[in-house]
Amino acid sequence: MDTIQHIAECTLKICDAQILEPKCTLASPKPKGLKWGRKFFDDTPIDIALSSEEVPDNWCRNSNYVLSYIWANDEGVQEALHIRNGTITDWKRCNKTLAYEYDLLSTVFYHKELLTAGYRALVYSGDHDMLIPYTGTVTWINSLNLTMSDGWRPWFVEGQIAGFTVKYSRDVGDGLTFATVKGGGHTAPEYKPKECLAMVDRWLSYYGM
Repeated sequence: MDTIQHIAECTLKICDAQILEPKCTLASPKPKGLKWGRKFFDDTPIDIALSSEEVPDNWCRNSNYVLSYIWANDEGVQEALHIRNGTITDWKRCNKTLAYEYDLLSTVFYHKELLTAGYRALVYSGDHDMLIPYTGTVTWINSLNLTMSDGWRPWFVEGQIAGFTVKYSRDVGDGLTFATVKGGGHTAPEYKPKECLAMVDRWLSYYGM
C-alpha cells in the first residue's frame, strides 16, 4: 500500500486525462450569468466554476468547455432537444452528484457474450490517457481468450502513424478490433478528431484499419 501511495503522490500533479497537457488548477467552467466564481480543486472537480474575467497564465483545456455550458443551458436548445421542462435546472458536463449506485463492476462478460453471438466490436484508447490507461484495456481484452488474427501494427492517417492496432477473431463474426490513438487523451476524439473519424469510418465500412 505504501508503494501505491507513493505512486499516487508522484503523479498527483499530472493531468491524468492527457499526461502531456498542463494540469488545470481550475475545475470545469460553469457560467452563472456574467458573474462566475473561482475555486481551486485537487480532490473533486465537481460543480466548480471558472471566472471569465481572469485569463489563466497557462492554457487549460477546461477553458474550452465554457461554450458547452452556455449551449446546453440555453432554453431554446433544451426545447429543440425535447428536454422536459423543469427536469434540468442546471446542466453539468460531468455530473458526479447524481444519486446513482454502481452495481455492475465489470462488463467483460457482456463483451464475451456479444462476441460469441457474432457481433463486431471496436475498442479504442488514447495512449496518453492515465484515467483508463490502454494497458488496462489490453488486459481485459486478453481475458476474453480471443485468437489474434492480425498482429500489432501501426495504422495511418494521411501517411502518419495515428496509433497501433490489433485484431482478434472468434468462431463466428468478425471479432474485435482494438486500436490505440497516438496522442489521444481520455476522450480520444476530443484530442484527435481527424484520426478518430478515420478510425470509425474505416471500421464501419469494413475497411482495414
